[in-house]
Amino acid sequence: MDALKKSLEKELEAKRRVKMHLTETYIEHLDNYWKIEFIGDDGDVATVQVAGDDDLDEVDVVDRARGIMVQLTAFGTRGGGKSVDKYDAASNGNFDADEPNLGTQH
Repeated sequence: MDALKKSLEKELEAKRRVKMHLTETYIEHLDNYWKIEFIGDDGDVATVQVAGDDDLDEVDVVDRARGIMVQLTAFGTRGGGKSVDKYDAASNGNFDADEPNLGTQH
């Protein structure tokens, strides 16, 4: 039982350290895709490539990139199962009032 408790505590501590506080977003349109970089205050960078051409604008591309990242977070929750509903899909599981909403622009 102690091993399980230690394992859970270690996992919780790792999750606490993983928070990324977004400070900048860079958008670049390349030949047949967009490259979006989300940059955190500690230098962490999450890069997403969104397929598409010139018919997309930067706002739509950033929204799609965020959607891609939200879908990826499901792999670390609920055993990789699908989201229960749209709210569940957008939730990061942190219900602290001081955290920004998904649609917050930085």
